[in-house]
Amino acid sequence: MMIRMRYNFSGMVQGVGFRYTACRAAERLGLTGWVRNEYNGSVTVEIQGKPDDIGRFLKYLENGRFISIENRTSQKLPVDPDERSFDVAGY
Repeated sequence: MMIRMRYNFSGMVQGVGFRYTACRAAERLGLTGWVRNEYNGSVTVEIQGKPDDIGRFLKYLENGRFISIENRTSQKLPVDPDERSFDVAGY
């Protein structure tokens, strides 16, 4: 079963390799979606895949070397059947 989630992370999440870490984790786990920095200093991720793999993805981010997540919000979204990769998006 595939799901798609949108997460917004705040804390020490910009300028610490968050997007690179997210990309690397998503690629290793075979997940699709995107990550982008927001103007308010937070980072938004849309991620799609198996629920267990998304859980592993979140753990990978939480254990990032310089990343310090203070708050995370989530929203379930409809699956995008045409999405094939994980990308870093601009503002």
